[in-house]
Amino acid sequence: MGSSAKKKSDKKKDFKKPKLKVGKARPKPTNFTDTSFKSKSIVLAHQSLTTTAPTRSSQFSHHLSLLSSKSPSQRRDSLAYLTTAIASRPVNGPLPQPISVLLPKLNPLILDGSNGVRSQLLLLLRVLPSKDIEPHIGQLLLYIRAGLTHLAADIRSSATEILLWALETCPDELVSCAGGWVKTLKCLLTVLHWHEPTPKPAASGGGPSSNWTSTQAANLGNAGAKGRLPIKTLNALAAFLRAGLVPAPDEHENIPFQSKWPFPLRHVECHMLPKRSNAFTHLNLFGPPRDEEGEMYIEPEERQRIFHKRFQRAVNLGVEAGKREGGEVGRATAGVGKAVEEGMEGVEPDI
Repeated sequence: MGSSAKKKSDKKKDFKKPKLKVGKARPKPTNFTDTSFKSKSIVLAHQSLTTTAPTRSSQFSHHLSLLSSKSPSQRRDSLAYLTTAIASRPVNGPLPQPISVLLPKLNPLILDGSNGVRSQLLLLLRVLPSKDIEPHIGQLLLYIRAGLTHLAADIRSSATEILLWALETCPDELVSCAGGWVKTLKCLLTVLHWHEPTPKPAASGGGPSSNWTSTQAANLGNAGAKGRLPIKTLNALAAFLRAGLVPAPDEHENIPFQSKWPFPLRHVECHMLPKRSNAFTHLNLFGPPRDEEGEMYIEPEERQRIFHKRFQRAVNLGVEAGKREGGEVGRATAGVGKAVEEGMEGVEPDI
């Protein structure tokens, strides 16, 4: 009986109207949910309320520092800002920062894992003045060679595009800097798997020795992304051989000597200021001794000699194998063979 009376009293409570008193709030229902919230504010220790915007120089330095950010989108956006800032400067105006400050920040991005960052980097390099890049092409070439032999095919492709840009911008400085000729040529041939066959030792029975190769055969049609990387590498090799082997045309070649240097001037070319910056670097007067690969080959005759000695036979064998592939690969390989013919035309075999 007690439980039933309690139930009746509980039911009456549901229908009992509460008595409201003046100045007292209505009681909240039992199923009430509190939806109120409190906003928190962030207070900075030092706030600047000035209306002056940061200068372009400070913004340029800020975005230059963001090139080492962990976010690929941040690196890409900073490169886009730097590209716009450099391209919009006055004609023949100086760079916002010296090229010696820009390149140490830009060179590691050649090996960046983001395709967008590498594409934007190439756009930035194209707006840089070529005269400022020429003294630093050796530093840039170190990262280009590392990109050419990278495990990722996309990075190899981007490094090849940057090499083509460098050949268009400053070809003479690229092939004549320290290690620029032999090391780069060796790197390109390694990517294409163009190597000379190694002699096989004679058999124990005294039979004649035969030639064989332990390196991977050149499979130019399937390497890279759908065959695009080998073709791009072949085009880069052809442009590199033309820049290094074919002598630059002489503007005063057909001009008579008397009209070019009238009497009493004689041998004026020997006494003029050199056109190359740091013209005596190839002498290596104060640097460590260089080997054959790290040497500077200034004249085309020197590059022809070392090419004939170490690489011409391997290139000729690779060209013959590439022509048999046919298609785009065959045409690109024929361009390499034509560059070799033009560069080695009239060169004696015993140079």
